[in-house]
Amino acid sequence: MDFDLQGTLAGYWVAVLRVLTGYWFLHAGITKFAFVSGEPFSAQGYLANAPAASPIQGFLVWAGQTTWLLEFTNVMIPVGETLIGLGLVVGALVRLASLFGGVLMAFFYLGNASWGQGLVNGDLMGLLLFVTVGVLGAGRVLGLDAVIERTKLGERRVAKYLLG
Repeated sequence: MDFDLQGTLAGYWVAVLRVLTGYWFLHAGITKFAFVSGEPFSAQGYLANAPAASPIQGFLVWAGQTTWLLEFTNVMIPVGETLIGLGLVVGALVRLASLFGGVLMAFFYLGNASWGQGLVNGDLMGLLLFVTVGVLGAGRVLGLDAVIERTKLGERRVAKYLLG
């Protein structure tokens, strides 16, 4: 199904969702860097203290106790959140950024397992935002994906899956 959101109220709303979601992740990522926060980011406490109700608790605890994986996580969370946020804010590679943002939000949702108030929480809403922005190709509305699609790179088949 092909639909065009350009110039419609729905299109502008999708662009607003894209930029706000991007800002949320860009801010979350940047503030985890030591030069901003004053101390290096560590996911060890989050990983080691995963709630017993979490369906991925075993994996999270293992990741927090595995030195190389913890170090990788400590670098990739701030870098990943920053790049995901930047991609969404400027509207470049939105589907790719949304995929990675959705994966992170799925880990946060399953890892937090704070379902005392029900299954619907902020992590699930974040996941739904990434799915919405990615599925609707929000980078094509007031974003760089629309510009990239008009280039030779944008004509490639793989670009249709990454841009949006």
